Amino acid sequence: MISSPRRTTELGLLVLGAFITVGAYVLASLGRTASLPANLVPFLVIVLALFGLAHVTLRRVAPEADSMLLPLAGLLNGLGYVMVARLDQKLAGLQALWTAVGVLGFIATIVVIRRVTDLERYRYTFALGGIGLLLVPLAPVVGRTINGSRLWVRVGALTFQPGELAKIALAIFFASYLVERRDVLGDFKLRLGELPKPRYLAPILLAWAASLVVMIAEKDLGSSLLFFALFVVMLWVATGRPFYLGTGGVLFLFGSLMSYEAFAHVRERVTVWLDPWSAGRASASGFQVVQALFAMGTGGITGVGLGLGSPQQIPAATTDMIYSAFGEELGLLGTVAILVAFLLMVGAGLRIAARTERPFEQLLATGLTVILGVQTFIIIGGVLRVVPLTGVTLPFVSYGGSSLLGSYILLALLLRISHDSNERLQRGAAEATTAGAP
Repeated sequence: MISSPRRTTELGLLVLGAFITVGAYVLASLGRTASLPANLVPFLVIVLALFGLAHVTLRRVAPEADSMLLPLAGLLNGLGYVMVARLDQKLAGLQALWTAVGVLGFIATIVVIRRVTDLERYRYTFALGGIGLLLVPLAPVVGRTINGSRLWVRVGALTFQPGELAKIALAIFFASYLVERRDVLGDFKLRLGELPKPRYLAPILLAWAASLVVMIAEKDLGSSLLFFALFVVMLWVATGRPFYLGTGGVLFLFGSLMSYEAFAHVRERVTVWLDPWSAGRASASGFQVVQALFAMGTGGITGVGLGLGSPQQIPAATTDMIYSAFGEELGLLGTVAILVAFLLMVGAGLRIAARTERPFEQLLATGLTVILGVQTFIIIGGVLRVVPLTGVTLPFVSYGGSSLLGSYILLALLLRISHDSNERLQRGAAEATTAGAP
């Protein structure tokens, strides 16, 4: 077994996160039933075993990977499980099962994909796979509409959201495509009064049209915004041209106005965002936002305590609104801590992208980090009324098997890129030292 200072740091952080999770589990049980949970010891053993297995895998096959990402993911996942268990014991069992599946998916990804650059050769396979996963919910037999959005697929007793895997497949395709086309797309000069040539506008227009199709056909604002933001940011990073960022902003504004005029569900979201108290009398989503705001206000600075609040009164408290449930029971301090954990993950992802010298790895790490950051912003911003509320999950925290599996695969790809780039840097430094030795 390879020893690395990064893995030693990671192990310490994982143990700390496990004890914080178990402590939160104990407090939630004491607040709810005034007794210790009967499964406390097995719960601690399972938490330590799952993330210990992930740690040992990294120590063996990716010892130079970033040391912060896995502990932060484990802490967020653990706190999310505690809140889900506090709200719904039946869902807690399923969440525990999906956490195990997610960690196994993480291990399989980090073991099977030994060089992320190998994925570049399968760009069109990932493109077709991503598009196919996006369109599967529209199929008449297996597709399902839940809470007004057609994002789900049901096969037997299993219900999942294929878009969680589609975003990773499309990030791989975008990175590969932009590495090949970055010189062409970035080599232009915009003159006053002259429109850019179609070859420069075509990619961003196609991405914009595809995001509109997702919103129109599947009635999902969150996924539509996420996919479009993913492509625009990756295009901007690949070319270094602010033109694409500005064009993306204009297209987003135009698409938003057009959608507001054309679709009732978009108008409802905006109405609830502007005035949830009036909309709440006639709208289920308005009532949801109002209850979430009351919960956040009740929590105050320090919260009412785990297990002592009433987050079950918030509709979809285990999924869309889990952040407001934490706001009631952990208060401003707890929600800021969760937000800081996500900011640290985004910072680590961007650091990985900045450290690697290979264009494909750089763009892919950027895209994966954009997925994590934008999705977090969309759902937390919706809860806090910074943006209209959309039905996306809070990564690693919300209930949902598809979301957990996709998030852990995303995490594994980032850690693989981190290990490969750090290993190359160390090898280069060693060779330079050897060459300079007398």
